[in-house]
Amino acid sequence: MAEPLTEDEMRAWRTFIESSWALHTHLEDELRAQTGLSMNDYHVLVVLSEAPERRLRMGELAGRLVFSPSRITYQINSMVKRGLVRKQPCPEDGRGQEAVLTDEGMTALENAAPLHLVTVRDRFIDRLDPDELEVIHRVFDKVRKA
Repeated sequence: MAEPLTEDEMRAWRTFIESSWALHTHLEDELRAQTGLSMNDYHVLVVLSEAPERRLRMGELAGRLVFSPSRITYQINSMVKRGLVRKQPCPEDGRGQEAVLTDEGMTALENAAPLHLVTVRDRFIDRLDPDELEVIHRVFDKVRKA
């Protein structure tokens, strides 16, 4: 059985959980209200926009987004219905599927990005000094790699 958290550990953990959930909820609400996109939609669009030829195998996309196979399938199918992405067989083996960013998806991302950036800056970036941002980067890079 795990050792109980100390008072300081509990304080740090609760502050992280409560603030990150509140931030994510606010970002989600603002993005959806302004663009109709969810945070998952937006993240898929960003990752695909940065990929070679704006396409990735479904498994690789799921890995980058930290989604289960069923969750990525559901997400991409929802975005296909809205014309933001399309699915196609992988040219190399034909068995796998690729998610491909459509022109409509790229336009949606280009329209959403400046609006989303305002919220990200207002609720996170501009509230911290450069040293604090560096600590956050260092800490969560360590957590992500674990």
